[in-house]
Amino acid sequence: QVQLVESGGGLVQPGGSLRLSCVASGRIHSDYNMGWYRQAPGKQRELVATVTSGGTTNYADSVRGRFSISRDNAKNTVDLQMNSLILGDTAVYYCWAYNSFRRPSLYWGQGTQVTVSS
Repeated sequence: QVQLVESGGGLVQPGGSLRLSCVASGRIHSDYNMGWYRQAPGKQRELVATVTSGGTTNYADSVRGRFSISRDNAKNTVDLQMNSLILGDTAVYYCWAYNSFRRPSLYWGQGTQVTVSS
């Protein structure tokens, strides 16, 4: 049974930084795409950043240049470095793993709260 476990959320002032980490426990193939989504109160869940097993990254326009995603295939981890945080970054951040050719194809973490407030 694979579980995605996030850590690193918290309260930070505007302009500050946080680093989120996600570890996949259990056996998960390294060919899963991994990444982060977020959901703010009253809004739909949205993509933040993803990274393929080969290291190709994709970012939402709203975070490009401020956030950086990285993964360690050997450790089954994916991290999200968040800099220059703004109030609009406040949300629950979810770790994500997806591979359409495998079953299960999709995994979600339980989420970690990030609050940006002065």
